[in-house]
Amino acid sequence: MIIKIKVRLHSGKSEVVRVNEEGYVVSLKSVPEDNKANIELVKLLKKYFKVEIKDIKIIKGKTSKNKLVRIS
Repeated sequence: MIIKIKVRLHSGKSEVVRVNEEGYVVSLKSVPEDNKANIELVKLLKKYFKVEIKDIKIIKGKTSKNKLVRIS
């Protein structure tokens, strides 16, 4: 499954919200330095979709707020 994610940084809490069939808004506490936000994103998606970390891959937008993520 490939999903579109819009990331909101410096949020008060970390959460995943589904906005439509293939899109999600993910709020993160992390800052976009040293890959911290992407690491938090993957951990949060792991819990939300109940999969292993190895099953989640950011395929587009590693340095952007708009990402495409593959979850297998």
